[in-house]
Order: sequence, then structure tokens, then C-alpha cells
Amino acid sequence: MLIVSDLHLGKTERVLRRGGPAMPPYETRDTLIRLENDLQASNAATVICLGDSFDDVEAAKTLPEADRLWISRLQAGRRWVWIEGNHDPGPIDLGGAHLAELPLPPLTFRHIAQSGKSGEISGHYHPKVRVKTRLRSISRPSFLFDSDRVILPAYGTYTGGLRSDDTALAALMRPEAMAIITGQTPRQLPMPR
Repeated sequence: MLIVSDLHLGKTERVLRRGGPAMPPYETRDTLIRLENDLQASNAATVICLGDSFDDVEAAKTLPEADRLWISRLQAGRRWVWIEGNHDPGPIDLGGAHLAELPLPPLTFRHIAQSGKSGEISGHYHPKVRVKTRLRSISRPSFLFDSDRVILPAYGTYTGGLRSDDTALAALMRPEAMAIITGQTPRQLPMPR
């Protein structure tokens, strides 16, 4: 099983459509390349996309045909689940199952973590952790987890992030929460607060 969150495909198109600055138009292809590589490495039979797969509904509708075909090839022979996000209701016309959330007891897969729930895997917040090196301070996408939940970092190329010490994340996570900083060598540490 491969679980990803916040692909935000089509962000470049959405930003430009809404009058924002032109950004390099590589984010959808870069995200799909990484997704394809992760599928090959994991040989996952099931893929769960935890919402905000597209930056908005229009971005899903205007996805170039070549990228639509690419997604279809990635889906071939796999169970594929699109969970609704706050940016989009999920790409209804791209194959796979389309759900508000996916209960697979004892776990529930959803886009936004719910306070007071246990056994959930979600995204939405794009958690990041700031770490200090000898020369500078850097911010890295991070998984956050405790005995109730796992919050995944954003998978998409052009996605920002919310620092783990933000009150929204601090309120959701238990005091013993841990962070796994992504990168060449993932690193686990107590969630910075």
C-alpha cells in the first residue's frame, strides 16, 4: 500500500489562472515522476491519495491529456482511492474509487485530522520541522505521529508547509508525538513545539 497526501496537481495552472506569478510548469510532471518511482519501488497494489490531489476543481478539469493518460497507467492493475480534500472533491473522472474517507479498521484514512479521534491517517497540514545544522537552519517536510494518528507531509512539488510548532498541529498531537524528517536520510526526533 502506498499512501500519499496533497499532490496539488495543477498548482501552476491555478496560480496563473487566478492572476498570480508565472511559475515553472513542472510541478505536475515532477510529482507524477516521483509517484511512479515510488510505485515501482514499493510495488504497491493499493494507492490511497489523502485529498487535495488537485489544487482546485478547474485544475483537475484542465489536466493535459498526456498527464491524464499517465495517471491511468499508474492506476492500471491497482486499487486506487481518491479521498476528498478541501481544495477539490477528488478527480471523479480519473478512475479509481472516490470517497469522503476510507475506514479500514482499526484505521481511518481522511484528509483532515479530527481532534478526539484515534487510528487516523491524514494529510492537509503539510507538516514541516525546522532543524538547525552547524551552518544554518532548514525546514524539511515531516511525518508527525503519536498513538492516535499519523499526519503525512505534502507529496506535491509546489506545496508549502505548516511548522510543527503551529498551534493547529500542537493541539492535535499528543505530548509524546514524534516527527520523521524526510530527505536522503530520514531522521526521527521529538516533534518540535
